[in-house]
Amino acid sequence: MIVRHLKEIENTDKDVRAKTWKSRRFLLKEDGMGFSMSDTVLYAGTETLIWYKHHLEAVYCIEGEGELEVLPNGPTYQITPGTMYALSEHEKHHLRAKSDLRVVCVFNPPLTGQEVHDEEGTYPVVE
Repeated sequence: MIVRHLKEIENTDKDVRAKTWKSRRFLLKEDGMGFSMSDTVLYAGTETLIWYKHHLEAVYCIEGEGELEVLPNGPTYQITPGTMYALSEHEKHHLRAKSDLRVVCVFNPPLTGQEVHDEEGTYPVVE
């Protein structure tokens, strides 16, 4: 059994930060669950380009407001607490945080821990 608390993750190597977000990584590939899970906050007023070419992701919003614009031609979805979206087709998108947007993210294949988006919005291939 794995039991972790957010306070144990904050300010460790599992607390990964980028310009527009911070991601506290609860489960990683090394945990052997077959998926990873993160508690992520996208900062108010920011926009993040995301294109997970190598991962599937499900996202559940627990706080804040934002919008997801599928590229290149829409649609655009409003993200509020209680909204779940799944990038089942590796959709390229902009995620805009109107306020601090807190989401729980699940990835398959699982993240290894220190991934950040490259210039295309992609995480590297997991080997």
